[in-house]
Amino acid sequence: MTTPWMPGDDGAAAKRHAPATLRNRDAIAAVLTDWLPPQGTVLEVASGSGEHVVHFAAAFPHLDWLPSDPDPAGLASIAAWVDEAGRANVAPPLALDAAANDWSLDHADAVLCINMVHISPWAATVGLFAGAARLLARGAPLILYGPYVEADVPTADSNAAFDASLRARDPAWGLRDVADIKRVAADAGFAFSERYVMPANNLMLLFQRT
Repeated sequence: MTTPWMPGDDGAAAKRHAPATLRNRDAIAAVLTDWLPPQGTVLEVASGSGEHVVHFAAAFPHLDWLPSDPDPAGLASIAAWVDEAGRANVAPPLALDAAANDWSLDHADAVLCINMVHISPWAATVGLFAGAARLLARGAPLILYGPYVEADVPTADSNAAFDASLRARDPAWGLRDVADIKRVAADAGFAFSERYVMPANNLMLLFQRT
């Protein structure tokens, strides 16, 4: 049995369930079809419960998937989902803090990060781009998914309420402005390539290593 969970929650169960994954995984996979490379290793930063990575490993069997998370409870959940899926193209989860200077690996062909940017301190986003820059070759993708704020787009009431709830839970959390993301990306050596509007007021953002 799995328990509904979000990053930061405590709980005894090793295998955790984030309800949003069932709602968004197919929509995300549809965009990834066009954005992921034809072969190689995809590093997922902040894999959370681990449900996304096992779904994508089945959807993209030609790619090798490397999940990661900084939270020991998250790593245990990822390992439980990966073990249950039994897919040869998913590696054991890597303990990885996006804000750290050392990611304990030196190469990836793509980096994917789902729903981390707003549920982490800003340093994690800065570190995400810096770390990905160390791993990716020129032209390789860094892909983000989640809710964001845009100066020229009205913020949905649900996103505004979500932002308030996140900041009440941790003042270092909250929805980020896409313009700020683009600035961090440019400083780290990434070009903004594409924005894709997703269901439930989310976005997918594609950056490519320059």
